[in-house]
Amino acid sequence: MVTKILMPRLSLTMKEGTVVEWFKEEGDVVEKGEPLVEVLSEKATYDIEASASGVLRKILAPAGTDVPVAGILGIITAPDEELPELEAAPAAPRIEAEEAVAVPERKPAERIKEPVIASPAAKRLAREHDIDLTKVRGTGPEGRIVEEDVRSLIEEVKAIPRVREVIPLIGIKKTAAERVSLSAQRAPQSTITMEVDMFNAVKLRERIHVSYTDMLAKAVAKALAEHPIINSTLENEKIKIFADINVGVAVATERGLIVPVIYNADRKTLQEIASVLKKLIEKAKQGRLTKEELTGGTFTITNLGMFEVDVFTPIVNPPETAILGVGRVVERPVVVDKQMVIRPMMHLSLTFDHRVVDGAPAAEFLQKVKQAMESPDTLLA
Repeated sequence: MVTKILMPRLSLTMKEGTVVEWFKEEGDVVEKGEPLVEVLSEKATYDIEASASGVLRKILAPAGTDVPVAGILGIITAPDEELPELEAAPAAPRIEAEEAVAVPERKPAERIKEPVIASPAAKRLAREHDIDLTKVRGTGPEGRIVEEDVRSLIEEVKAIPRVREVIPLIGIKKTAAERVSLSAQRAPQSTITMEVDMFNAVKLRERIHVSYTDMLAKAVAKALAEHPIINSTLENEKIKIFADINVGVAVATERGLIVPVIYNADRKTLQEIASVLKKLIEKAKQGRLTKEELTGGTFTITNLGMFEVDVFTPIVNPPETAILGVGRVVERPVVVDKQMVIRPMMHLSLTFDHRVVDGAPAAEFLQKVKQAMESPDTLLA
């Protein structure tokens, strides 16, 4: 019996996935339930298991191929079963695509046979610099290519930066690019910044061994509970305020930026948030997050402090209303009780959708986060 291996829909917004790696080769025996191929969705990687036992007869989508949802990745047949003519058809689009690319390549080849009118000096200079005269626009009589035309092209080539590497914009990177583009185009965004005295937060971190991001997740959750308009989305001309407070934390991985979610962060203790976030970050680095762990966020925190960044302007993660950018903690001279002292300071930058939130409520929210970080014992309640 012929079994098709299809690209699954791994999220509501997923349109296509990328084949990362096949664990089997054509002709290999496979068992039902055995991991067969790793695919990359818009947010994470997943292993697709064989839905039947047999032989992996045909791989139609090799590693690196983008495949639409429900597209055929490969075909499994019984060990003694030949691949039917009808089932081989899915390979046709790849052949047609290759031919479609090849046809334009043949046309220039035919034009190259046409005589190129060029002066002897132009031809000599072209040979010396390996210049294709068919790519040179002649400025001489009747389009004749003269030496100066070749020199002009040589100078243009010199001015073009050399390409060291080409990185395909696929998977997580492609989705992230589409999302930030959509966010910037649709939502008028504004950013406000506050400086936070981290003196007490540093003491708490040393005392109970939690990270600044753990504290911020808790502080944000508490502030969202008091300022629910920030915990919302704009949909069909209506502002929908979420009942759940799910804080996403941006994590940089080799495959791109992803945002695992701490569900019901307002109901968790600081230590529970620290434990959950640690596990999420580990799974993110390994590319093993589930789609449930990557969806449902209502607010995002992105921290670039570890890269010695002080202040930056984050872009709202749609369909959310706001995102908090976190800078590094660095000692600075500040005035406390009319005395100049050295304190660990940090900048927080809140970017928000101005269609949903005005500047004053956004500032009140950020001020609440600042106050919680400056009096972090309140995060233990």
